[in-house]
Amino acid sequence: MQYQSTLDREGLIDLAINQYFGNVDAKNLDAVLDCFHDNAMLTVQTAFTTHEGKEGIKRMFEDFMGGYKTIIHRDFTITVDEDNGRITASFIAELEDPDGGRIFLENTNFWRIRDDKFQEVYVYMSGANPLV
Repeated sequence: MQYQSTLDREGLIDLAINQYFGNVDAKNLDAVLDCFHDNAMLTVQTAFTTHEGKEGIKRMFEDFMGGYKTIIHRDFTITVDEDNGRITASFIAELEDPDGGRIFLENTNFWRIRDDKFQEVYVYMSGANPLV
């Protein structure tokens, strides 16, 4: 299904990189959830898991944010399809667990935007899935 987006190129980048990843890294759960429609879904393709609706996505992020001392997303390579309200980003995810251990993942996210929020998110990651 194709969705209509109200965002231009800069708006799509801002939504994905600043509003979403910036708030994930800051562990600002409410601001992260504001990026999603109520009936959105987030699928980790490489782990065969899907989180549906804001409540399912909220629970996933509560566990994820609570499980790591620090979360950093960096070194983005972004591709935008402004006409169709889609954006993709490849990046490094750096996670520090409570004991100081570090995990580095090379990930790619694909977003489908409806109006000005995420309707569908597809995540591909290089290692074990921390988004359970």
